[in-house]
Amino acid sequence: MRKELVDRKWADAEIIWEYHRLRHRPRKCCAAVALGCHDLSVATYAAELYHRGLFPVVVFSGANSRETFVTFPRGEGVHYRERALELGVPEEAILVEPRATNTGENITLSREVLRAAGISVDSVMLVSMPYMERRAYATTRKVWPDVTPVCTSVPLSLEEYVRARDHGTELIDMMIGDLQRIIEYPGQGFAIAQEVPPSVYAAYQRLVAAGFRSRML
Repeated sequence: MRKELVDRKWADAEIIWEYHRLRHRPRKCCAAVALGCHDLSVATYAAELYHRGLFPVVVFSGANSRETFVTFPRGEGVHYRERALELGVPEEAILVEPRATNTGENITLSREVLRAAGISVDSVMLVSMPYMERRAYATTRKVWPDVTPVCTSVPLSLEEYVRARDHGTELIDMMIGDLQRIIEYPGQGFAIAQEVPPSVYAAYQRLVAAGFRSRML
C-alpha cells in the first residue's frame, strides 16, 4: 500500500508538471527575460538559446529569496549574468534587473530595463524553470499585454529534472504553489485566467490533501 501511495503521488506530480509546461515552439524574439530562481540552469539554457540566435539581448532578472540568499548572495540576476559570461554570451548582450522578488516584478522591471536601454520589444522569450512556464505566461499577458510571450525551459522530463537537481518531494510543494497562484492570481489582478482541466485540478486536490502545502499562499 505504501508503494502505491508513493506511485500515486508522483503520477499526480507528473500531471501537474505537464500542465505547467506550455511547450511553445522556440522562435526568434526581440529579447529574452530569464526569471531568477534557485536553479542556475535557467541562465545556462538562456545562454544556449542566445547562441542559437533566438534573441539579441537577455535580461537576467532577480534579487534574492529564501531559497537563493545563500546560493546567490549577490542576487539571482547578477549570478545569472556571471554564468552567461562564462558561457560566452557577450557583455553587450546582457542586461541585469536586480530588484525583482516575484514573477510580476520580473516582468514589469525587466520591461523598464529594456525601455531604458532603448530596446523596442513586441515579442519576448521567457526562460524559466519548467514548472514556472505557465505562470510566467499568464503574468506577462496581464502586465505586459502588448508583447507576445514565448515560454521555454530546459527540455527535461519530471524524472530527469528530479535526478539532475537532486530534488526530493519539495519539488511537488513548489509545483503546487505555482498551480495555486495560477488559480488565485487572476482574481487578484496579477495574471490572466488559465483553464485548469479537471484531471489537473483533481491531482492538485489530492496532493494538497496529502500535505504538499508548504509553498501555498
